[in-house]
Amino acid sequence: MVRPSRGEASPGMWRREAGTVVRRAVAVPEQAAAPFAISAGLRVPRVPTEWAPHSHPLHELVWVRGGTLTSRVEDRVFTVFEGHGLWMPAGVVHGGRATAGARFHNAFFAPDRTPLAFGEPEAITMTPLLESLLTHLSRTDLDAPARVRAESVVFDVIQPSGHRFALRLPGDPRIDGIAEALLDDPADSASLEEWARRLEVSDRTITRAFRRTTGLSFAQWRQMLRVHRALMLLSEGFDVMTVSETLGYAQPSSFIAAFRRVMGTTPGAFFDAARDTSGNVRNPVSRVQTS
Repeated sequence: MVRPSRGEASPGMWRREAGTVVRRAVAVPEQAAAPFAISAGLRVPRVPTEWAPHSHPLHELVWVRGGTLTSRVEDRVFTVFEGHGLWMPAGVVHGGRATAGARFHNAFFAPDRTPLAFGEPEAITMTPLLESLLTHLSRTDLDAPARVRAESVVFDVIQPSGHRFALRLPGDPRIDGIAEALLDDPADSASLEEWARRLEVSDRTITRAFRRTTGLSFAQWRQMLRVHRALMLLSEGFDVMTVSETLGYAQPSSFIAAFRRVMGTTPGAFFDAARDTSGNVRNPVSRVQTS
């Protein structure tokens, strides 16, 4: 099933781009039924594409080139961009969205033949070796011994990323409206006091609700959300100044400081590291004011 979107917002996700096509699920490759542990594939959506919530009987690893992917899993939104992937355990219900033109890669792993212990969605570092192995396994002409050898190396080299790419959503009706409004417009700079007046509750109620559901204060959660959105914009080629303005920061230096607080480094250094890890990530970050 495919239907076009007109740019409306969807709960717990970024606003859809105009022309987004919504699909029912990511198809499992035919070779997944074969007596091997891993099957891999590639697709390039010509338009922004969203996959409705679904699950698979197999573990799934997804990664992108030339764009970004966001995925919603229960109360978390994951941001996936070049140099990293997302491991989705079998049976976990999730939805996703890829930007137009992104090279969308995925690999499915048979649970009974996969000696990996990722029980929860997990960010994965897509090293050149891991990506090359999975690309190799997407071939249909590999003989059985060659496939088994490649699979065993995949299991040896696949590693979680050290970065936090999950944004936890509140799931509290008292503050869900705030979260949805900020997902729709991360540049919204309304203060805690302003939100309290709008919702006719005390600012202390909002603070307690954010702490209880996300482990963060309102200000910290909004900062985290903006950095997640920045990761998408930067990986799509926007420079630091444009991203700073888009997210409502008065100065690029303010945005860079916020990015450093969340990610532990500046945008320039972060994407340099991603490029060094993956071997082919273009650095979209302007060198102006990145330290």
